[in-house]
Amino acid sequence: MAGWWQGEHWCESQVDAIIRERYGTWAWGWSWCYRDGGPIGNWISGASSVTTPDETAARVIAALLEWREWLERTTQRFAELAPPSDASPEDRSWHLERACVRLVTHTLDSGAEGGWHGQASIVLGWFLTSTGMDRAEAARAVESAIGGRFKSWVTPERTLIESVGEDLAVGLTGHAPYRDHRERAALEDLHDRY
Repeated sequence: MAGWWQGEHWCESQVDAIIRERYGTWAWGWSWCYRDGGPIGNWISGASSVTTPDETAARVIAALLEWREWLERTTQRFAELAPPSDASPEDRSWHLERACVRLVTHTLDSGAEGGWHGQASIVLGWFLTSTGMDRAEAARAVESAIGGRFKSWVTPERTLIESVGEDLAVGLTGHAPYRDHRERAALEDLHDRY
């Protein structure tokens, strides 16, 4: 098998370098295939996606646009789920727990298969940094909350996702999220629709 698809992988690495140089760091996930935990369906790998120059270019463009659209949807979710800046620790805990649950579900809904739990960790880290947290601190918080409980190729039970969300919230605020969410029913319904 030595040398098999070597040209296709080389082509993919060259395209990746061109895209990163041209568009910058936001484009790094353009080829993050759903089979490897990413949201991209238009590009599988160099070996599977590189064919003729025209077909390959069309796949690259479609994958890059798919990635950009996914990033924009994810960014919109971050804005909707972020705790208000003046939230009390208890309210912040509730917002963080709900955000974690919604973002893990968002990751699962994007079609990721094999390494979806890695994508969930990345997305949660991005969310926390979007709220002003340091990147290293966000990574530690996410690792502490997930702690190896998510597995590749296994869709977690809702109770496990909620447990991770609660652990994240408590770890960051020191307060358990509210259990009675009646006063936030409209907000819950909004996020459940997405």
